[in-house]
Amino acid sequence: MIHSVKANGAVIPAIGLGTWDLRGTTCETCITTALDAGYRHIDTAAMYDNEREVGRAVRASSVLREEIFLTTKVWHDCAGDGPLQRSVEESLVRLKLDYVDLVLMHWPDKGTPIEETMLALKDVKDRGLARHIGVSNFNVSLVEKAASHSSEPLAVNQVEYHPYLDQSPVLGVCRKHGMALTAYSPLAKGRVFEEITLKEIGEIHGKSAGQVTLRWLVQQEQVIAIPRSSKPENIIAAYDIADFRLSGDEMKRISGLAHPGGRMVDFDFAPDWD
Repeated sequence: MIHSVKANGAVIPAIGLGTWDLRGTTCETCITTALDAGYRHIDTAAMYDNEREVGRAVRASSVLREEIFLTTKVWHDCAGDGPLQRSVEESLVRLKLDYVDLVLMHWPDKGTPIEETMLALKDVKDRGLARHIGVSNFNVSLVEKAASHSSEPLAVNQVEYHPYLDQSPVLGVCRKHGMALTAYSPLAKGRVFEEITLKEIGEIHGKSAGQVTLRWLVQQEQVIAIPRSSKPENIIAAYDIADFRLSGDEMKRISGLAHPGGRMVDFDFAPDWD
């Protein structure tokens, strides 16, 4: 059984299924496979254009809704008061659910005051549309500003994080404010499977390089990982990481893989990264 991370009142399973770019019956099958394998954390977003499929799979599952931690996100063009709430309302219509467990501002919007975004997120929580709120793709200074302008505690900052990208500054500010860091692209778009260091460590534990990477992530304090795959066998394998533990030296070896060019996800509307 995978442990959960506690973050400002939220209790979030440390391994979740990412659903970026999963569509149609493939998306539904992946979620069903994940829930049957033990996952209790599913991540989607308005921009992914798959909330209908996610909702169908969640509603059809034998797993009780209250046992599933479901996250969705609001795209940055809806960061203002009014558009943000409407985005969440529309997500719930597509999901055909009464609430989500977590709503995140998907990317910061440079044209919207952060205090306005935080007030809109608070309103979403106050109305019961989401049990918890948070942010995504926020750098250190933006997390500080968001936390200072939000009267509701923020549960999560979801960012790219894998062995090739040092996110210690962002992780530090998340811990400072009682938040979890959720790692997307945790397997570096598959690059980790060819990494010699990770394969060597995997041989010691009888695990793949990908499983070692996920273990490295969730073994860190306040870190969650949401691997994404369209292959059932890979979804099942990603959850099978509770039966081993990395040594301090192994953790340091993996962290040492980070380098300045390690970031893989970047857009012209992204903040100035730390």
